[in-house]
Amino acid sequence: MRFYPLPLALLLIAFAVLLRAADSQGNSMSTTFVAPMPMDLPDYLHPATDPAFGTNFMRITKPGALGGGVVCGTKYCSHRYSSAQAWNADQSLLVLANGCNGLCFLDGKTYAPLFHRDKGGECEWHPRNADVMICVEDRKISTWAPRTNHEDVVFVTAQYHDLQFGPSKGNPSRDGNRIAVRAVRADGKAVVFAFDLADRFKFPDIDLALVPGTTSSCTISPLGTNILCFQNLADGTEQRAIFSVDGTLRQRWTDHHRPGHGDLTLDDDGSEVYVGISKSGPDKYHVVKRRLSDGKVTSLTGYGEAEHASSRALKRPGWVFLTYGGNPEEVSANPGWAPYAREVIALRIDGSGEVRRIVQTRNAPFDYWSETHASPSPDGTQVIWSSNWGVAGGPVYDFVTRVDWPENQDKKEIVANGQP
Repeated sequence: MRFYPLPLALLLIAFAVLLRAADSQGNSMSTTFVAPMPMDLPDYLHPATDPAFGTNFMRITKPGALGGGVVCGTKYCSHRYSSAQAWNADQSLLVLANGCNGLCFLDGKTYAPLFHRDKGGECEWHPRNADVMICVEDRKISTWAPRTNHEDVVFVTAQYHDLQFGPSKGNPSRDGNRIAVRAVRADGKAVVFAFDLADRFKFPDIDLALVPGTTSSCTISPLGTNILCFQNLADGTEQRAIFSVDGTLRQRWTDHHRPGHGDLTLDDDGSEVYVGISKSGPDKYHVVKRRLSDGKVTSLTGYGEAEHASSRALKRPGWVFLTYGGNPEEVSANPGWAPYAREVIALRIDGSGEVRRIVQTRNAPFDYWSETHASPSPDGTQVIWSSNWGVAGGPVYDFVTRVDWPENQDKKEIVANGQP
């Protein structure tokens, strides 16, 4: 047995008490606005503690060479997007895709730089096989092992070109077997089709001209039975279309961005839902969930400054991770709003309003590349997010916050967000 000198032992006990107190404080503060607390930019790969919520986090990028062939750009160096999984299935690897001239891989727990890869097309982690990513490029679909750089082509075609995994918002089904692929057919038609990687089976083409607007992205649903497409109309309206994998048009959501900037997941009853931010009445600027089967909308928060939603914590069902922006002074002056500004929270989607406040981002609005885009690891114990640390136009860094999830956590964290 190892014994610490008394002063160190007391310090360790005090630290544990502080962490528990911070967690308790975070619970009690869930119904109130918390003003941004000043904090210097943490050093690269040095542990830090959020002074508002007591959570531990670390800055994992900086401009310049990091090691292992990983070189970050001077303007930004970050993970790809909120709804893209940054970690592989066992969380041993973490990928950065923005600002490092390719794909840069870090240790998924220590965040030490490991290696760099040049890989064409778009790749997303397989949700169950930690060794591989699923990649789509021009005329082929493949699985690719970043560590060994080995690629297995599962589909190649001469009848289609410009194959795309989304783009940008594509994810595999929860079991990793199916994806949705956008393509241009030989006759020039823009189509989307589902592809089963396990069976190496291509589903029928879906002609995207069947629905109005220009398609920006498509993705398979969590159960692999539906395809959600994002349609942009000439007047700026952003609509949604849901097809079955056999091509049947099941739903058209014609109201603007209701929701958007979100992610697909399963509800408690097993229904597939899209969770994001509404930009139409009667729930404008609420976080909502919308059922794919019938379009039913359920508001999860009141009016607020939520920017992006992520449900990439596949092993922690029922939770969505939200990035909030906004002006803290404006949010604090409006007590009827969801009480979050420039922070990341986790929210239960069961309508209870239960939240966990994760970190204050100190991110000043500037451009797309400086957006926070918080995204959790598969088990929800780590959350990656970006920030310019209050310097609009300054370098954008990536950070990872550790989240403690007690096994028997009580539902104490209720949001005052204008919900009944």
